[in-house]
Amino acid sequence: QVHLVESGGGLVQAGASLRLSCAASGLPSVDYANDYAMAWFRQAPGKEREYVAHLSWIVGSTRYADSVKDRFTISRDGAQNILYLQMTDLKPEDTAVYYCASAKKYWTTVRADYDVWGPGTQVTVSS
Repeated sequence: QVHLVESGGGLVQAGASLRLSCAASGLPSVDYANDYAMAWFRQAPGKEREYVAHLSWIVGSTRYADSVKDRFTISRDGAQNILYLQMTDLKPEDTAVYYCASAKKYWTTVRADYDVWGPGTQVTVSS
């Protein structure tokens, strides 16, 4: 059973950088025929949870939401089973609880396709 725990959130000023981590346990064994997606989503107060970025865990292909492209980088350490989100040039509109999630599908940005979620980590960006 997959278990995810995020860390690395905090309070920063606009323009700063943060790196979020998501420690994963219970991931499937490496199988190139059955790759799967790991993603970051975020949810700001009063808003729907939205897609931020995802990668295919085995191959490492990545995709980003337009709002974070060129500022955020998703990556993983396959040996340690950690998913990262490097965030640079943070803006107040990036303030949200950030969640990592895993899906059985190889390539998806659809929230409903992600069936395991971490508890989230708060990121607050002051202006």
